Amino acid sequence: MTAQTLQLIPIPNLPLIQPGDDLARLILESIQSTGLTLANADILVIAQKIVSKAEACFVRLAEVTPSPQALELAAVTGKPAELVEVILWDTAEVIRTRKDLLIVEHKLGFISANAGLDHSNVAGEPDVVLRLPPEPDASARALRQELDRLAGVRPPVLIIDSHGRPWRLGTVGVTIGLSGLAPVQDLRGEPDLFGTPLLHTDVGFADQIAAAASLVMGQAAEGCPVVLVRGLPFTVDEQAQAADGLRSKAMNMFR
Repeated sequence: MTAQTLQLIPIPNLPLIQPGDDLARLILESIQSTGLTLANADILVIAQKIVSKAEACFVRLAEVTPSPQALELAAVTGKPAELVEVILWDTAEVIRTRKDLLIVEHKLGFISANAGLDHSNVAGEPDVVLRLPPEPDASARALRQELDRLAGVRPPVLIIDSHGRPWRLGTVGVTIGLSGLAPVQDLRGEPDLFGTPLLHTDVGFADQIAAAASLVMGQAAEGCPVVLVRGLPFTVDEQAQAADGLRSKAMNMFR
């Protein structure tokens, strides 16, 4: 594969997503409006936010009662206690705290700020926040199944979010839910340019796709939550889940 064969195609004309919307149908109609035909060899990359909206993952902070732990963490971070309480709903472990910062291990297994809770591009109301989908892998599977029913194709689906990194500035796109391909490519044993077998090369394949697609999606008012990836070879894996790409605690040297 060469760089010229890989396409990252933004899918325009998607309406603002509302709770209960048929996301697969809306995405398919938007793809068809561009003159494209979705194929099994494509990869569909979808921003978490529209999945959460379709699944009605909204929370109104005025209706939240903070727990004692939320009140304690709010005093440390300076964040509203109601917001901290919602973060704790999706938290397996609090990792780091300081003023204006709350880093947690999400119940889905990854480490992120605020358990992925989002204020931006939500509802135009200051006290409404959006949680991640409770089961992003299941959401991705359901989207593939509905695309198959509507159009007779089952391309892999990635649901992505933006995460910060411990030793680098800036957020990047990462995969939090998937269906149809494995998140990691094991290249151990493959020869390098000189025929020497690779010994320690695991490639974060799904996260590479997520990061590339997020360049097209943007992070602010671009309004492009779906990207079609075309021309990237992959192996179908119906059993894979996003958690397969997480480093176990036993292998984490920095916790």
